[in-house]
Amino acid sequence: MTNIFGSIFTGSLTLGQFLLAIVASMFMGLILAIVFMYRNSYTRSFVSALVLIPAVETVVIMLVNDNIGVGLSVAGSFALIRFRSVKGTAKELAAVFIAMTIGIICGTGYVALAGVFTLLLTVVMFALTITGFGKVSENNRYLKITIPESLNYDEVFHPVLNKYCRSWELESIKTLTLGSLFRVEYSAVLKDANKTKAMIDELRTRNGNLEIMCGKPATNREEL
Repeated sequence: MTNIFGSIFTGSLTLGQFLLAIVASMFMGLILAIVFMYRNSYTRSFVSALVLIPAVETVVIMLVNDNIGVGLSVAGSFALIRFRSVKGTAKELAAVFIAMTIGIICGTGYVALAGVFTLLLTVVMFALTITGFGKVSENNRYLKITIPESLNYDEVFHPVLNKYCRSWELESIKTLTLGSLFRVEYSAVLKDANKTKAMIDELRTRNGNLEIMCGKPATNREEL
């Protein structure tokens, strides 16, 4: 068992050891990418990157192994995540960190250990996805109400919100059209999503039939 989880680099790096580490890291990256694609939104370029990142990291670690530069190279490679051109979700960032960790483990020669790590992390990711762990309630809503500047929203809307919402919170107030109108934004948890129209109808009678928008919380709220 000790030999299985030991490093394959026992001396000078050979071509066979190099190829084994590279192929193993890409295979583990492929497993990670397949698990990530299950019930998640993704782009082709991102899942392709998950396959290639472990191999790239493996080569970097092998080249600087037993050298003082290893610390700087690892820190620098992880810092590159900060400069991705498109903002990603927390799940995407975690997947990138997992891919890079696989590459680091393979780069130090512990291929079997990297396999166990990949298996454990992908099983956990799969379990979290199929169980819906941390899923936001379907009753969560983001409410935007346009009102005339003379309307006191505190007195007018609170009874309606208390009637239809389990909980609610005022998020922001914004002026429109040079201050002649206001937009009040609330985050709320509805008691019954099927009564959304009834709530909007009551709100319309109180805001002068101006624009009202009720939808799910914006996806950019989960970006890092």
